[in-house]
Amino acid sequence: MTRLALLALAVTLASPAAQAQRQSTTDLTCPQAQGIVARAGGIVLGTGGPTYDRFVRDRNFCAPTEYTRAAYAPTRTDPRCFIGYTCFEPGRGDWFGDY
Repeated sequence: MTRLALLALAVTLASPAAQAQRQSTTDLTCPQAQGIVARAGGIVLGTGGPTYDRFVRDRNFCAPTEYTRAAYAPTRTDPRCFIGYTCFEPGRGDWFGDY
C-alpha cells in the first residue's frame, strides 16, 4: 500500500499543474490583466516578486458576507492599473459607504 501511495505522490509532483507558476501582472499589459480577471471571474495573480492577490470581476465571486474594493496592481504598461476588485470582510469600524 505504501508503494502505491509513493507512486501517486510522485505522479502528482511530476504533473505540469504542480510545476506551473502563477501568472504575474508585471508580465502583462494593463488591458491583458483586466481581460484575464474579466474572463476568469476570480483569479489569483502574482503582483511582483513573492506577492500575490485574488482579483475578482464583481461581488458574485466573493463570499456572501464579503464586499468588493477596487484593486490596483502594477503591470508592464501601468504602475497602478485598475484590474478588478478584491473581496474583503467589513469589520466593526467600517461604515456602509466607506468601501
